[in-house]
Amino acid sequence: MNVIKTDIEGVCVIEPRVFNDARGYFFESFSQRDFEKEVRTIHFVQDNESKSSYGVVRGLHFQRPPYSQSKLVRVIQGAVLDVAVDIRKGSPTYGKWVSCLMTGDNHRQFFVPRGFAHGFSVLSEEAVFQYKCDNFYHPEAEGAVAWNDPALGIDWQIPADKVILSEKDQHHPLLQDLDNPFDMNIPLY
Repeated sequence: MNVIKTDIEGVCVIEPRVFNDARGYFFESFSQRDFEKEVRTIHFVQDNESKSSYGVVRGLHFQRPPYSQSKLVRVIQGAVLDVAVDIRKGSPTYGKWVSCLMTGDNHRQFFVPRGFAHGFSVLSEEAVFQYKCDNFYHPEAEGAVAWNDPALGIDWQIPADKVILSEKDQHHPLLQDLDNPFDMNIPLY
């Protein structure tokens, strides 16, 4: 696998080795040994999958400590713009974000450590999205930042009048108004 560092430490893009032939393709989507050698030590405990249509924006979500989560995300079908926002108070990259275009064809994966808000937009007619988490989901620990926070200036690559949001995702606070439980002393893993 090829690990590509981003402008924010800890967040990375992973490109697996894909073997193509007349029958189709094969690739190893996850290897604990290789991930720990190339990225960091981690123990994933939960896998999730969602299916969404064009224009859906999910996010920007996170789990508050002690239930914060690192995520390894990928697209099985379609195209998604995935975004990670650093919400760790005191971080030199606080409020900065990086993104990754993932498709069912490029097989890229995006690693989002703890201390980051995470979201994605669906750029294809529909998309199937999978992610691994290193902590179990706890509804009482849910947190989020407004997907359209002007201070973040995220280009979701969808016209505003085509964005589809859940009821919950329409009412998240701006980053500046977030009661933020993360600081630089919280480990990313």
